[in-house]
Amino acid sequence: MLVRMELARIIINDIADQYLIYLREVDGDRIFPILIGLFEAMSINRRFTEEPPPRPMTHDLLKNMIEDLGGEAEDVVVNNLMDHTYYAVIRVRHDGELVEIDSRPSDAIALAVHYDPPLPIYVDSEVLDEVA
Repeated sequence: MLVRMELARIIINDIADQYLIYLREVDGDRIFPILIGLFEAMSINRRFTEEPPPRPMTHDLLKNMIEDLGGEAEDVVVNNLMDHTYYAVIRVRHDGELVEIDSRPSDAIALAVHYDPPLPIYVDSEVLDEVA
């Protein structure tokens, strides 16, 4: 079962070189932390704190490619945890079919916030139970 989450917080700690995002359960009180890289943290943060750049950045490019190739991004799903590594998919509808594109959670969430409104974010309940 998938649990709807929302981006609750992003922490950029340049001193410790550590970057985290926190997802919060939409209809509950569970919190889900994900350690992410600098580039993804800056891409997510930029969407909330700065004007859009004059030229497309990586996640803008991915969004444009999905749309220009006739797809419609539906949501992102953090769907697995193996060996302390999270896995995700970006779900895109194309020609009536739902295509799941393998992704790092940080890239999937960065893509999600590049939409207006942001794409829904889900976490598989088994992954959420394992972390909580």
